Parts: sequence; structure tokens; C-alpha cells
Amino acid sequence: MIPKIFNRSKSVASKPARSKVLPKLSKKHLGDKVPKRGNKFAPVIASALLKASGWRTVGEIPNISQAVVLALPHTSNVDGIYAIPSLFALDIKISIMGKHTLFKVPVFAQLLNWIGVIPIDRGNKGSVLQASIDKFKTGEPLFLGLSPEGTRQYTESWKTGFYYLAVGAGVPILPVAMDYNTKEIRFMSLVYPTGDIEADLPKIYSQYKGVLPRHLERLSKPLQDINNTAE
Repeated sequence: MIPKIFNRSKSVASKPARSKVLPKLSKKHLGDKVPKRGNKFAPVIASALLKASGWRTVGEIPNISQAVVLALPHTSNVDGIYAIPSLFALDIKISIMGKHTLFKVPVFAQLLNWIGVIPIDRGNKGSVLQASIDKFKTGEPLFLGLSPEGTRQYTESWKTGFYYLAVGAGVPILPVAMDYNTKEIRFMSLVYPTGDIEADLPKIYSQYKGVLPRHLERLSKPLQDINNTAE
């Protein structure tokens, strides 16, 4: 079921309704603790691509060195066309996990390392969560990006590994939204997990109220529910 507030045509207006609350983000707003790529040319090129596409990045990125970053909603392969340039424009480094076997070719491994892919052995049960926690425990700057929906299709619930990762590593959760209504990549308020997942998840869900995905029918049930909740 499509949320009531989205019960309209799938097409997004050519002139987006920009956020009136969140400030526009740029490379200069990042603090010294935030993980960065340190590339001089990529931000310039990426910023030009974003401007040409009509997208922008808004919100606030706290000056912290570690966090679990949530990328939501993710309903299309097209999402990356706008999301990736937004990260390069900020010069922010958000790492993701990838199969360790991808790193067997040295040249390809160098490319993956530059992109920010962390090799993980998915063959051992329980190893992915612990390996991710161990990465944070090194103390090195790390923003680890995860998509709790786990699929680009409709899903009844989120995968909760991201939450237990944040608890185990002792790091905050940074929700990021991709809103096709405003054409914004939106960095939102930090959530510090208390260990009570039933109390903490609604704090995350609520920040996505009103966010429009590319495909409405694929929006996960938790986000449909929050958008159908009366003010």
C-alpha cells in the first residue's frame, strides 16, 4: 500500500519543493574529524554534475570520526547516480562492505580501497558483524554506510544488523535520506543507540517522514507506516 501522503502520480515535479529547514551542505562545512577522501578535483567535478542534475545536499554532518550511516530509502539503481556524486562533492568518505574475494586482483583492490570498500568474509556465520565492530574498534576514522532495507523491493521490515553494529562498536547512527520530492540528499540528526531497539528504531523512522523514493510501491513497510501516521 502506498502511503496516503504519496497517493499521487509517481512523477516528480520538475521544480522540487526545497527543504526550508535544513541548510545546504558543502565541503567547507565538514569538521576536521569527519573521514575525508582528500581529493582536490573530484569535489569540483561532482559538484558540477549535481548542479546539472538539479540535486543538492542538505543538513548537518557532526564533527565526529565514526558512525554507522543509513542510506534510505533505496528503491532503484538510479539512486546511486545522484547519491555517489553528492558524497564526492563533499569529499566525505563513507565506506561500504564488500566480499573479500573481490580484492584478489591487486589493481582492482586498489580501486576498491580508494572507493572505500572494506573486505569482509561472508562465509563465516556471525563474522560480518564482528568484523565490522572490529573495524571501528581500531579507532581509525570510519563512516560505514549500510542500507537496512536490504533490497530495492518492498520489504516488511528492516535488517537490524546496523543497530547491533552501532551498539557493539559504541558509535552513533547517522540517518541519510534521498528525497526525490525535494531532490535532496539529506543528512539528518544523530541517534545514539541505547540498547533498547524497540525504543530507538522509531527515532530513526520518524526522521524519514515525508521522504519520497523513486518508486513509491517499493517503500519499506516501516517507512510507509510512519508516513501514514497522523501528525
